[in-house]
Amino acid sequence: MLNNLLLTTCTATVFIGTLYPLFLDAVGSDKVSVGPPFYARTFVPLMVPVLITMAVGPMLAWKRGDLLGALQRLWFAFAFAIAVMLVAFYITYGGPVLAVLGLGLAGWAGMGAAVEWAERVRLFRVPLGDSWRRAVHLPRASYGMTFAHIGMAVSVAGIAAQAFELERLDIVRIGGDLQLAGYTLHLERVQKVPGPNFVADDATVLVSRNGAPVMEAHPQRRFFALQGQTTSETAIRTSPIADLYIALGEPDPSGKGWTIRAYWKPMVSWIWGGALIMAFGGMVSLSDRRWRVGAAARVRRMVARPAAGD
Repeated sequence: MLNNLLLTTCTATVFIGTLYPLFLDAVGSDKVSVGPPFYARTFVPLMVPVLITMAVGPMLAWKRGDLLGALQRLWFAFAFAIAVMLVAFYITYGGPVLAVLGLGLAGWAGMGAAVEWAERVRLFRVPLGDSWRRAVHLPRASYGMTFAHIGMAVSVAGIAAQAFELERLDIVRIGGDLQLAGYTLHLERVQKVPGPNFVADDATVLVSRNGAPVMEAHPQRRFFALQGQTTSETAIRTSPIADLYIALGEPDPSGKGWTIRAYWKPMVSWIWGGALIMAFGGMVSLSDRRWRVGAAARVRRMVARPAAGD
């Protein structure tokens, strides 16, 4: 019930933040902008208790749950969360502290889901054959919940890791290098490239790590003559560990170099991967036969009873 209340409040927060500026604009009032600071101060504090209770809720029986017993069974999830925070604290040299706590909450929620599943199949408490039979006969809704909770943990870990993002902005001469997060970005050349309705400054950036080639990136600055507008096309290298973004800026006034902006963003793919896992969990839960035929079965029983009495 607590989780439902918190999730409903989170939904209302996003709903208000999204539609409030549109409502003011529709009634002719002053325009306001609702951006990241609003959600950081409202949505994030609401999600912290959601993540804390996410691991505990499934361990409690309806109306007769033993909170102390559930917490005792979650000792491994608690130890895992502490280990995650200690490792993150050590790797990042002590911060940011809130991001370290976010990774710990992700570890708590994800491992809590795994512990709850292990409790259902009595893993390591009965012979493995019995655990396998229990796992096979678990309702699909239970698996859907487990996947959804693990997906939430994965997404939260990816979001928290964005606090460790690195950025470099510098003017790089042709043939020069830019260092970022262990990568070497070598600006090979910049040349004009015609497009369908634009002319682009296309940069060739050779990316290497520890002397080994990683990729050849081609960030661009595109000029659209009809609109008189210049846009930037960012080159992106995606991996499960981190994403590397390279953007080409304006040329140096001396004409000997170009502005290069590079970002190293850890675990970005985890955000989207966690969302996919949550969606998959929802589909698995909806495929549970009880949700598809339960209502129809009840209707048939209600119709059959009067007929039997007659």
